[in-house]
This record gives sequence, C-alpha cells and structure tokens, in this order.
Amino acid sequence: MQAGLFPTAVGCKRLLSPLIPCIQSAAEITMFDDYLVVYKCLGDLMFYVTGSDNENELILYAVLQAFYEATSALLRQQVDKKTVLENLDLVLLVMDEIVDGGLILETDPQTVAARVTMRGADGEVPIAEQTFSQAFASAKEHLARSLLK
Repeated sequence: MQAGLFPTAVGCKRLLSPLIPCIQSAAEITMFDDYLVVYKCLGDLMFYVTGSDNENELILYAVLQAFYEATSALLRQQVDKKTVLENLDLVLLVMDEIVDGGLILETDPQTVAARVTMRGADGEVPIAEQTFSQAFASAKEHLARSLLK
C-alpha cells in the first residue's frame, strides 16, 4: 500500500464516488482506475481497502477482515452507521493499529482489539486502570506465583 495515496478527502471522494454503482455486484475485490479495491458492504456501511494494482488481493482482504472483525468486537457486534459514528474514536484507533503510513502492522483482530482497549495479550488490565481490589488481587496472584516457583 502506498502512503499518501489519497492526500485529501476530496481526492478520496473523487476516486470512490464512481465506484459506488459498481458495488451492486457480488464481488468483493475489483480493479478501478489502476487501484485494487477490496470492499465489504454490511447494512448501511461500506468498508473499503485500496491499494495499487500490484498489491496482493489476499493481503488487502486480510486487512479488511481484521478491520471489520476488530471493529465488530469492540462495538459488541453492532456495526451500523449510528454506532460507528458514536464510537468513531475506537474505529480510527482500530485503523491506526492495523495500518500505519501505508504499512500493514497487524491483521489479527483479537490483538488489534486488545491494543485498542489497552489490554495485554493475556487480557490483563493495565495497573493504571485497575481498581484497588483488582490491583490487590493481581499483586496477590503475582506473589503466589513467584512463591510457587
């Protein structure tokens, strides 16, 4: 994927607006003006991932799938326009965790969702966000684990 492929919102809209009538077909991958477009239509939303024509379709589809699944998990399976707009900060963080500057960083939706919610890979809540009882239970567990070794 190229960084700066669509430098402005107007450029993005200019490219994608003629594509909307083409979406009526059942395909999820299409070529459009020398760009590879992978998309998913769900209810009143359309998710797009675009890349140059020499990109791998399967990789772009993996990015789209990771974006949708992580967003769906964070929004508790309620992916519709209203919920996405109300939680746009989470959606943008999901996008930021998956792709940065045109480089794909992560395609595992569980890892992406955990990073967005600032939880560790093992599901632990960071110390700064724990209540006193959670912090005490965590410290007790760590102490018990270190004594048993």
